Amino acid sequence: MRSTRCRLNIKAPRAAIYRLLLDPAAIARWRVPDGMTAQVHELDAREGGRVRVSLTYDGLTVAGKTTSYTDTYRGRFAWLIPDKLVVEVHEFETTDPAMRGEMTSTIALSDSDGGTELVAVHDGLPLGVSLEDNETGWRMSLAKLAELAESGQALG
Repeated sequence: MRSTRCRLNIKAPRAAIYRLLLDPAAIARWRVPDGMTAQVHELDAREGGRVRVSLTYDGLTVAGKTTSYTDTYRGRFAWLIPDKLVVEVHEFETTDPAMRGEMTSTIALSDSDGGTELVAVHDGLPLGVSLEDNETGWRMSLAKLAELAESGQALG
């Protein structure tokens, strides 16, 4: 199975980070790599609840998976354990066979010295997705999550 894995320590409590993982306004700010903007179309933060998000490239030099400059994915929350775990199953909205198929994103939170250890695993990546690019995008996004969590800003 094609997957990427990222780990980082965030100087914020698990409960604060968990809230940011499920807050549409927060997701639009953190769950997007550098050079892109995010739009949360739908987010029903409960097990079985639907999610749909578009990531649009700022520059016009990169081809999107869904439209010329946009990657849109849709899916559902498969499992939620408050302050501990968020599991999403999603797929790109695309006609490109190399980019199709369900992927699973798992974010696990645990206590660590001075805050929270976050482990993010993205399983089932389609063959058309570069593992290196996926990991780089996740690291950029998770750095934004850490910054938001450590700032203590309340959202949405």
